[in-house]
Amino acid sequence: MRKVVLILLFITCKISLAQSFELSGKDTINFTDANGKKQGKWVIKNITLHKPCYADDQIVEEGKYIDSKKTGQWKEYYCNKNIKSVITYENNRPNGYAKMYHDNGKIKEEGLWKNNRWVGDYKLYYDNGQVQQAFKFSSTGKRTGEQVYYYENGQVMITGTFNEGKEAGVIKEFYENGDIKSEKSFNDGNIDVAATKTYEPKKPIAPTKPEEKLEAPLVKVDPKEKPNLSTPFNGEGYWKLYNSNKQVSKDGTFSKNRLIEGKVYFYDNDGILTRIAVYKGGKYVGDAVMEE
Repeated sequence: MRKVVLILLFITCKISLAQSFELSGKDTINFTDANGKKQGKWVIKNITLHKPCYADDQIVEEGKYIDSKKTGQWKEYYCNKNIKSVITYENNRPNGYAKMYHDNGKIKEEGLWKNNRWVGDYKLYYDNGQVQQAFKFSSTGKRTGEQVYYYENGQVMITGTFNEGKEAGVIKEFYENGDIKSEKSFNDGNIDVAATKTYEPKKPIAPTKPEEKLEAPLVKVDPKEKPNLSTPFNGEGYWKLYNSNKQVSKDGTFSKNRLIEGKVYFYDNDGILTRIAVYKGGKYVGDAVMEE
């Protein structure tokens, strides 16, 4: 009899421990504790978000919470179920290695995100998988070291060195066929106009298709937008333009006043960045990911 009682007590203890473990949220998902805080793994489906093009039972994002704060890796998905981003969080803020993807599944951006800025090596990709930009950032988030832009065919477009966000030394530009296009000398972000050299291509350059020219939108430059240089904007080559509040407004490569490769930055009335439009081949291709 005593043996039977001991067995019953053992089983009761096991059941009690199992229930305690389950209530702790360690073997559950979408768990909210007694204080109303999210804990452990969460899988968020569209039935709670109501995003267009997603099915109600489709996963939009998933990751881990500690006291309702995102932590560790969080994954977000496109409505075609391809992964949209993998971002590392710390205390509910992106902080760590981050990867963003095109909706075709190919990588779009990757690098180390820290204190609301990119630091170290960073890459931006075309949707064919080819690198579009290969930058290096300092610990303060300013471009430092070798910076390279590429054409979609893999050919180098622009290469040069930056120092704490400013051009330093010779910046070289190339035609899409690989021929040198220009050499511009900079000192602390200021161009030496007298030392600038331009070249005609040695090899023929394939003409742009007429339909691409028609579709390439004209990016209008406000008279208040100016480069952080003594040289006035001429609509050709690489430029970084600033608005009247000294915030970056356009950053990229221009041709005949068209933003061919780069980004346009939008701010609200309080000067807070609200949107970053990305241009490729002279066309708007979407918005860059806005970090929290």
